[in-house]
Amino acid sequence: MSEVLADFIRALRSADVRISTSESIDAGRALALVGYDDRTTLRAALSHALAKSQDDKEAFGETFDRFFAFDQFTQNPPSQDPSAEESDSGNEGKKGESGGMPGSGSGGLNGERAGDGAPQDLAGLLASGDQAALQMALAEAARQVNLNRIRLFTQRGMYTRRMMEIMGLDVLNDRIEGAERDGETVKVERMREARDGLREQVRDYVEKQLELFTKNTGRQLREEVLSQVRLSNVDRSDMRFLRIVVRKMAKRLVALHSRRKTVTRRGMLDVRRTIRANTGFDGLLFHTIWKKSKVDRPKVIAVCDVSGSVAQVSQFLLMFLYSVQEVLPEVRSFAFSGQLGEVTDIFKKRDLEKAMVETLREFGGSSTDYGRAFRDLEALAINDLDHSTTVLILGDARSNNGNPRADILKKIHARVKQVIWLNPEGKSLWNTGDSEMRALSPYCDRTVSCSTIKGLERVVSDLLRSAS
Repeated sequence: MSEVLADFIRALRSADVRISTSESIDAGRALALVGYDDRTTLRAALSHALAKSQDDKEAFGETFDRFFAFDQFTQNPPSQDPSAEESDSGNEGKKGESGGMPGSGSGGLNGERAGDGAPQDLAGLLASGDQAALQMALAEAARQVNLNRIRLFTQRGMYTRRMMEIMGLDVLNDRIEGAERDGETVKVERMREARDGLREQVRDYVEKQLELFTKNTGRQLREEVLSQVRLSNVDRSDMRFLRIVVRKMAKRLVALHSRRKTVTRRGMLDVRRTIRANTGFDGLLFHTIWKKSKVDRPKVIAVCDVSGSVAQVSQFLLMFLYSVQEVLPEVRSFAFSGQLGEVTDIFKKRDLEKAMVETLREFGGSSTDYGRAFRDLEALAINDLDHSTTVLILGDARSNNGNPRADILKKIHARVKQVIWLNPEGKSLWNTGDSEMRALSPYCDRTVSCSTIKGLERVVSDLLRSAS
């Protein structure tokens, strides 16, 4: 893959376009076929390889236009002497042309022209008014300083200075000093104007690259932090970001697990199908067929604690439960603090905000009573529990010193495929105070401390992956 394409893909990822390794390889092959000569063809080819959804295509178009915009020198910097104007008149037809890709234009670093091989210093390059050469010198300087790695706003000055030095700032300053010693006041003034104008243009270029490669860095960093911070420590002002993170998590899970999968069990020969497949070869085993098993999305009963003891994370648990229903269509969702009730229809018919408010109004606010919740669950869903069912419990197991009715959970565990308990508290807090994890955990196949979004995503992904 070319360096230019790699940088373009990095810019697309910064714009929230998800690009896999295989798609990058496809883009490289497309680029090898169409090249950089025709901008329209290049755009179409890369769009087919890299942009999937409508949102991706819109982000691709905007990023492509900005990344492949070689119009930095739309106006020529002032020339240093009158003789430059004569040379400009011979190149009048070339002005306004911004060249092609880096490495494809007529200019090179420090103004080295293709064809005559005579290098010019920055002063000569500015005097010539050769925009293509200036653009190539700028692109080469950006490549040498790794401008595509810029990440912070405070790095603009450093990159601007280093690029100017590579383009030949020292030689230009020497020329200015020499002209000052010779008393050429007019020439000195023109050269200084040209140098200052170039510095502004280089700085603008650096700022454009900063915006291109760090477009969503702040938001992405914030979302990454929120996905790993303990839910109990999330500030209310971050709930909007948290909802975005949860929705993205649900989308990832849908993309990974929405299809029924066939898993080949290598090492276990399917004798019957192998014999049938080779009947045309007099029994010689030209084709071997291995046993396969279907992997389906599991049937899930999800129970969510929305009592006061989990008040800090109850909204998140409901967001998570809402998202699980998007990933797993065969989900019955229940919520409780004292009395337990089904919220499946609420989640299906309402948007997230209204579903959360209605659920908390109907089932939140009471003292936690796991014993009553398990009795209600038994009454409402016992006939739907079978060996293909997974029971997913989200709660802290704090039952206000009441009987948690572990016997009912034992009965449920005996009927279902597995019981998974997701506790938003750290394990160090289990079995302290009124926590009943010690009494309930023997009837759970997995008890997991899921105090972060990342932890919850791993559990649900494992659940989907291991379903059979």
